[in-house]
Amino acid sequence: MTLSLENLTIRKKEGEVLFSDCSFNVKQGEILTLMGPSGCGKSTLLDIVAGHLSPEFVYQGQVLLNGKRIDMLEPHKRQVGILFQDDLLFPHLNVWENLAFALPNRIKGAERQEHAMNALASIRLNGVANHYPEQLSGGQRARISLTRMLLAEPKAALLDEPFSKLDKELRVQFRDWVVEQLRSANIPALMVTHDEDDIPDGSQVLKWPWESAAC
Repeated sequence: MTLSLENLTIRKKEGEVLFSDCSFNVKQGEILTLMGPSGCGKSTLLDIVAGHLSPEFVYQGQVLLNGKRIDMLEPHKRQVGILFQDDLLFPHLNVWENLAFALPNRIKGAERQEHAMNALASIRLNGVANHYPEQLSGGQRARISLTRMLLAEPKAALLDEPFSKLDKELRVQFRDWVVEQLRSANIPALMVTHDEDDIPDGSQVLKWPWESAAC
């Protein structure tokens, strides 16, 4: 499973080019970090992969997952998971219900709760299964958010500065845990950040301007 961006150019509709001719591959089990300053197009690039590009932007090029072009598909058909700065848990659902919501449709009825509870046990948070997001700590919400994304069985993962709102100590712990979980899932992952400390050890990194460092 490989996530590939080929000759990607993004511009605003009025003409300003954010970047051009950006190409790279992220292989199965790898995490590629894109470094760049605010406003350079990091989140916009992820929006193209995920299918949520704002109408103010247009792009050229293509996005492929395992050799299949996905940028022409509807977002829910791309099988791409996203982890944002904010956890985006549903406030009206408790923890296990939040997790069960993400499960594939083939898992039915009571099995959904069983799967959710097993996932919580695996991250040692089964004690908060019936809590609501507002009752959780920032670290708990972050771990549940990533677990929910992985329960959807994505074939690739996107991370949009997921550690930026955590305090320093929690940030280090959560970052290491996220890297471990993504590598265990054995899917390609693309992360954008402006903080060099976020780069996983031994992983690929492209620094701005990306078009001069295509790989």
